Formats: sequence, structure tokens, C-alpha cells
Amino acid sequence: MQSWASVKAMAAVSAPAAPSRMLCNASCCKPSGMPQGVRMIMARGISSSREAAAVLQQSQHRSSFVALETAATQQQADVDGSSTSEWGKTLRLGSLFGLWYLFNIYFNIYNKQVLKVFPFPITITNLQFAVGGVIVLLMWVTGLHKKPSSISRNQLLAILPLACVHTLGNLFTNMSLGKVAVSFTHTIKAMEPFFSVLLSAAFLGEVPNPLVVATLVPIVGGVALASLTEASFNWAGFLSAMASNVTFQSRNVLSKKLMVKKEGSLDNINLFSIITLMSFFLLTPATLLVEGIRFNPSSLQAAGLDVKVVATRALLAGICFHSYQQVSYMILAKVTPVTHSVGNCVKRVIVIVTSVLFFRTPVSTVNALGTGIALTGVFAYSQVKSKKGDKKIK
Repeated sequence: MQSWASVKAMAAVSAPAAPSRMLCNASCCKPSGMPQGVRMIMARGISSSREAAAVLQQSQHRSSFVALETAATQQQADVDGSSTSEWGKTLRLGSLFGLWYLFNIYFNIYNKQVLKVFPFPITITNLQFAVGGVIVLLMWVTGLHKKPSSISRNQLLAILPLACVHTLGNLFTNMSLGKVAVSFTHTIKAMEPFFSVLLSAAFLGEVPNPLVVATLVPIVGGVALASLTEASFNWAGFLSAMASNVTFQSRNVLSKKLMVKKEGSLDNINLFSIITLMSFFLLTPATLLVEGIRFNPSSLQAAGLDVKVVATRALLAGICFHSYQQVSYMILAKVTPVTHSVGNCVKRVIVIVTSVLFFRTPVSTVNALGTGIALTGVFAYSQVKSKKGDKKIK
């Protein structure tokens, strides 16, 4: 049998370290800091040490249960909060992909509409760089994105070749869009993986995995099949799209070879912004020498064009041009290159389908089959690259 001394000892363990002041009411005087078990003993008038010990033990078990229940509730709240956070990240990433596709669709539509009536691709390309440059400056001035604190001369020299191929790649794309259907240009541009493997092997010494090479077969075969049956085919448009593939993949190879150091505030967005500004200054002399000042009200009116309509579409194309590329860089900062590549493949499919529907481009069964085979090869290439790396030539 437990004595009152043992009961007091149990009560002492449960009691707080420092006694609190006494609070009195009409019935009795109770210490405010007294443990619940002791208060229960006093309230029931228990005199047996055994009964008192049982009450104290029951009180301790109840306190432990309450503590466990509180901990479980807190853990569930943490899980729910983490789940909500993940949903938020997924929603933001999905929104970025949606904007990437939307801006790209509208760029191709407005750009094609302008190039059909104003066949001066150098002027249009430089105008798009100019619009992008204005967006960049506004973004820096308003603080929407922190401008680079300092850029070294070595960094600028490393960025210059990237700006050159970026300029040429977009110029060749516009030259192709001005000559052939939007869907056909993007079908040809599905051959980017082929040139990526070729240039990486030639300049970086990367030996492609056999499975990677195997995925190039449907890409090349699909593009060839689509080209043979393309209603809008002409060599100028075809070769311009091919040249665009070479220059854009050269940019990727140069990025690896030159390894531009993105120190401090020179992140992907600022790197793209600097390339945009450089491209404008690089292309301006060529625009003036080759095409002259063509985009002005008098010249457009002389060509029988509606100045307001053409200018509005050119401006919207420029805004969408810069926006879709900037959003692409934002996505690349959040996902793996393979995920970005798969997203780019889906984007190309969406652009081809929407352009065919919007412009009512005639598409034969064989042409559609060739395009489908090529895009399937691009998707397979992305999947294989995510699992099989390339070896370096020693």
C-alpha cells in the first residue's frame, strides 16, 4: 500500500517549480498553479492513499494523451501546410507553361500576318529586338527585376558570341516564316536535336549514345516526308529554317564551351536581357544597309497597307516574341533541361496545330504523318537523353 508520503512525492513531481499565489473563491482556497490531480483529490475529499495514487496516475495518463493529441494535430497541420505549398508551386509552374505556349502562339500568328504584307525580315527582327530592349529597360528601371550590379569586360566578351548566334537564329526563323507556312517552319525546326548531337560531337567531343542516334532516325525521316508533301515548300524557306537550327544549337554549344560566369545578379533573365540589347545593336547596321528605313507611315501607306493594323500587329508580335523567350528562361530555372525539352516539344505541337487551324493551311495525310513521326522522335530523344549520357572523346 502506498503511503501519503509517496502520494505527496508524486504530487511534487507534477507540481510546478515555483508556487503561485493563492486564489480564493466562496467555496475553498486553491493554488492556481496546483496540478490537476491534486485538485481532484482535494475536491473529492479522498483520504485513502491508494485512491489518491490512482487519481494522480489517471491524471498523468490523461495529460499524456492530451499532449499526444496536440502533437498529432500539429503534425497534420504541418503536412496540410506542406501540401498546400506544393500545390501552389505546381500551379505557378503550370501557369508559366501556359504563358509560354500562349505567347508563342500569338507571336507566330501576328508575326506571320506582318511578314505576309511586309516582306522585310531583317527590319521585323530588329524591331522585335527593339521592343524587347524597351521591356528590359522598363523592367530594370521599375525594379520588376534587379538589374546587374556590375558586368566585367570578360563577361561581355563571352556573351558577345551568344548574342551573334541568337541574332542570326531569330533572323533565319523570320526569313523562313516569311516564305513558308508556320507549321512547316516548326516541322523543320523539329530537327534541332539532330544538329545538337552533330555540333556537340564536332566541337565538344561528345560521342552520342546509340539510343540517342536511333531517335534521330524518325526525326530526320519525318521532316523529309513532311517536306516532300508540303504545299508551301520552297528552298529559301526550307534552308532558312535549317540555318536557324544550326545557329540556335551553336548557341547551346557555345554556352557550354565558353561557360559564361553568372556571378552576382547576372542570372538567366539578366543574361537573356543583355543578349537582347546586344542583338539590337548588332542587327541595326545590317538593317539600315540591306533594307533601309522601311517601317514608317509613308512607306507603309505607299505599299497600300493599313498603318495602324500593321504597326499594332508588329508591336504585339514584338511583345510576344520577348515574353515567350523570357518565360522560357524562367521555366528553365525551375525545372530540369529534360523537362524543359519535353515542354518545348509539346509547345511545337500546339503551335503547329493552332497555326494550321488559324491560317487554314492545307495539310495532306502524308504531310501530317511526317510531322507526327518527327515530333515523336523529338519526344523519344528527350526521354533517352534523360537516362543515357554522352561520352567525351579522350
